[in-house]
Amino acid sequence: MDYEKVGQVILTLRKEKGWTQKELADRLHLSDRTISKWERGAGCPDVSLLTELSILLGANIEEILDGDLNANDFVGGNMKKSNYFVCDSCGNISLNTGNASVSCCGRKLTPLTAKKASDAHLLNTETVDGELYISSDHPMDKDHYISFLAFATGDQVLVIKQYPEWALQARIANRKHGMLLSYCTEHGLFYQHV
Repeated sequence: MDYEKVGQVILTLRKEKGWTQKELADRLHLSDRTISKWERGAGCPDVSLLTELSILLGANIEEILDGDLNANDFVGGNMKKSNYFVCDSCGNISLNTGNASVSCCGRKLTPLTAKKASDAHLLNTETVDGELYISSDHPMDKDHYISFLAFATGDQVLVIKQYPEWALQARIANRKHGMLLSYCTEHGLFYQHV
């Protein structure tokens, strides 16, 4: 661990908050000399302080200890390029439009990689009453089912939660073009163009 890099991150985050060393020290019940020592790279926060320091500065412990606050590049907002995350522990679904560090249930999540839907995971789509009707013969068993559908266009994403032991059926406003995604709990994320 590079103490100087850690110190620079603490200094940057403290200044972003508009705090003096004394103000940060008071919040942590420490002396301002301790904060100065960290920011100069002459020492590092004790492990017992990391959680509170992380909360106060609004940064992950990992980023503080890595000594690196990487800013993401602007993606341009194309919602078809969104990243999807699913927590293996609780099934929570998250999505973002750029690179982000996402965690759930105390674990860091990795973005899902969408594969082109094969026959086994191809969803049935048809236009009914001006809407796109989506269905599937995919098993919807308790341990193997489609957890969510997402329909992404350039400017928006519609996410529809699905439940085990329910028939997969959804209706969405018919858009001319988009990408339909489905997440199978056993096989991962699939896409097909609509």
